[in-house]
Amino acid sequence: MGQIARTFRIRLRTREQVLATARPLNRARTVEKRPTQTVDVGETGLKPAADTVGGMNLSLFRRRLSILGSFRGRSRVLYLTTLAFFLSFVVWFDMAPFAVAIAKDLHLTKPQMVTLGLCNLALTVPARILVGALLDRFGPRRLYAALLVLAAVPNTVFALAHSYGVLVVSRLAVGIVGAGFVVGIRMVSEWFPAAELGTAEGIYGGWGNFGSAGAALALPGLATLLVGGPGAWRAGVLVAGLVGAAVGVVYWFVVADTPPGATFLRPKRRGALPVATRGATYGLAAMQLPIGAALALVAYRVHDTGALSSGGLRAAYAGIAGYVAWQSYQALMVNRRVRLRLAPDHDYPFRPVALLSLAYGVTFGAELAVVTLLPTFFATTFGLAIGAAGAAGSAFAFTNLVTRPGGGILSDLVASRRSVVVAALAGTAVSFFALSFLNSSWPLPVGIGLVALTSVFVQGGNGAVFAMVPQVHRPVSGQIAGLAGSYGNIGGVVFSSILFFSAGNARVLFLVVAGCALVVALLCRWLPDLVPDTEVTAPELPRVRAVEAEPEWAALDAAVV
Repeated sequence: MGQIARTFRIRLRTREQVLATARPLNRARTVEKRPTQTVDVGETGLKPAADTVGGMNLSLFRRRLSILGSFRGRSRVLYLTTLAFFLSFVVWFDMAPFAVAIAKDLHLTKPQMVTLGLCNLALTVPARILVGALLDRFGPRRLYAALLVLAAVPNTVFALAHSYGVLVVSRLAVGIVGAGFVVGIRMVSEWFPAAELGTAEGIYGGWGNFGSAGAALALPGLATLLVGGPGAWRAGVLVAGLVGAAVGVVYWFVVADTPPGATFLRPKRRGALPVATRGATYGLAAMQLPIGAALALVAYRVHDTGALSSGGLRAAYAGIAGYVAWQSYQALMVNRRVRLRLAPDHDYPFRPVALLSLAYGVTFGAELAVVTLLPTFFATTFGLAIGAAGAAGSAFAFTNLVTRPGGGILSDLVASRRSVVVAALAGTAVSFFALSFLNSSWPLPVGIGLVALTSVFVQGGNGAVFAMVPQVHRPVSGQIAGLAGSYGNIGGVVFSSILFFSAGNARVLFLVVAGCALVVALLCRWLPDLVPDTEVTAPELPRVRAVEAEPEWAALDAAVV
């Protein structure tokens, strides 16, 4: 190494130490102290590792962010998966920027446009659960590619439609692409070790979720550039679907499900989420009820617009009841060994599944409801013009690029992931309670600042939740992510329905969100911390080896004396 400048003690786990301490994945999750070695640092160019500050290891923080400076290995997978998520949201929300143009071109009424918006969300809830099950069976590469390619079909039908009925059916089908989020959660978790999962999932979720805003920013200008005139919206919608399909094809050929040498773990039984106890079996069945309630709310609101007859509403209710009954039956049948007190196929705690689903229902549900409300809220509260009100409301959406990754990064750095989730929920409760008092007597900059602060807690909470979700149990992480993700949409439906039934009273909505966040924060007292960043399990060994083969690890290995 040349002349030794000085010696530093840094925390470094070598391959031999990993192999020596690896153990099978089971329900016992104890925190181990990471062994240390003396490392000489001289002409290698390595910087000394920072000590922990406030319980956070800053050297680990810098190393985790180094994944952004490469387009090889796991970094390439992260970037391409984030791009796939971004485009899935562009396709999912490609109608919103053209709502006025579509209504004018096809002579649609306001209730009809509201119905189209609801159709865009309706099937995403059950689709996330279905996609989660397919994901654990077929793997994320094939499923993400298939979702993006197949979504182009109904999206093209929507772009070419001339009747309201075709618009409704095609928009229902397009909504399924919103389940793509779940696929990327499993893909990212396959390529990153537990200690860096919050950072990677936060980047994936935060940057990919910006696709809805990206559609609003880019598609109108692109449509005008390509075509112009009254029918320009068709070109914008069509191009969004075709670009998504093209990226889906690339994704199929460029990305792999796991690092070289790693095994893609699959559940032993199919049909529903396998659990470990009788109580968890009945809890899983009970968790289907809110899904049915949310779908029933959507059906009622479509009926309220006049787009669905009373007979159609009854048929929708019957179909929803049948779906919930079938899902509950599947949960009981797949877990019949557990109900008979036999050894379970999968041994993991169910409590995190339920609590993280509730937490995501509050954080992401509040985000869905508030993002659509804020422009109108600022316009009516402060008397702003539409453009200025939209710009003020965007303070909530644009922070997602930083705040959601920030929640994941913080979850990686602190000793307890649970504490980040609880802090985000508590901050959400306090900030929404403060928002309920926001009125025209407040200075506008203060109002915008409070909205931005609220987004920090809400979107940081999203990142913190999905830093934990993939770690509950890897073989069924797709189904767990699908269930938690569906509860995010359920929260959006419930909170927007509160706004609907309260005649648009934003103060009522803010207080309800604050109350729900406080209750779930208290419940998360019983949320266990999952797979600490010092723990490496036997199924993760190939992933650890793949990470060690990357340049930054090779440099560290070369520095060990």
